[in-house]
Amino acid sequence: MTLTPKYALQVVLDLDETLVCAYETSSLPPLLLNKATEAGLKWFELECVSPDKDKEGKLKINYVTVFERPGLDEFLNQLSEFAELVLFTAGLEGYARPLVDRIDTENRFSLRLYRPSTTSTEYQEHVKDLSCISNDPCRIVLVDNNPFSFLLQPLNGIPCIPFSAGQSHDTQLLDVLLPLLKYLSQQNDVRPVLSEKFHMPEWFQKQGIPASGWT
Repeated sequence: MTLTPKYALQVVLDLDETLVCAYETSSLPPLLLNKATEAGLKWFELECVSPDKDKEGKLKINYVTVFERPGLDEFLNQLSEFAELVLFTAGLEGYARPLVDRIDTENRFSLRLYRPSTTSTEYQEHVKDLSCISNDPCRIVLVDNNPFSFLLQPLNGIPCIPFSAGQSHDTQLLDVLLPLLKYLSQQNDVRPVLSEKFHMPEWFQKQGIPASGWT
């Protein structure tokens, strides 16, 4: 008999190269922009506050061009119907906050976490420790294009293909991730499924990172 989980799955989503990709507008090749536009990729320009200051001591403003991964809005809409969404990025808040404001006008993320919430370890900087979100590892997953983000909880990680503006026909969100997340939402413990599918502890061991403390 399959037991019905008592509470929603928490889906923690990375931002850059997972949901969107961004380029400094001044250095974005016009040909790339034209090809992405012709292929139907959604994009917008963003004004971001830089942590750097100019000669007068004022904060600099950076301009970036952001491309949305195909199916992003539909992915977030469908996912929010059965899961609690959390945004966790290693990006700085001055850049990431206005970006997320643009892609999440309906406030589907219950929590947003930026670079200061990441953890530095002896093996990797900006690791995403899921214990700062939940103390129950059975019903939380992290979707990220950087597998090192999973270092502290490899059994909860879902690696995805990095997204760039040249991938106009990418189908990761709706065809790969959404079905998997729907299935995981029906499991009482996501870790056996993800362990069998991705073998992340073994991957870390191959990188020379010991598995002590992983459960």
